[in-house]
Amino acid sequence: MAHHFQIYKDKAGEFRVRFKYNDEVMFSTEGYSSKASAKNAIESIQKNGPKAKVVDES
Repeated sequence: MAHHFQIYKDKAGEFRVRFKYNDEVMFSTEGYSSKASAKNAIESIQKNGPKAKVVDES
């Protein structure tokens, strides 16, 4: 599996989403109190991500 979203529970018991590419974590979300909210985050990233602008603050 080259890339995928992973929903997991953190040490505080919150649901988080990681996006992994070749087993490397590319990003992780904030914690959510429900799995449904984590799934909504994935849907939002999939829908809005391709349209996102790049902001270079270097």
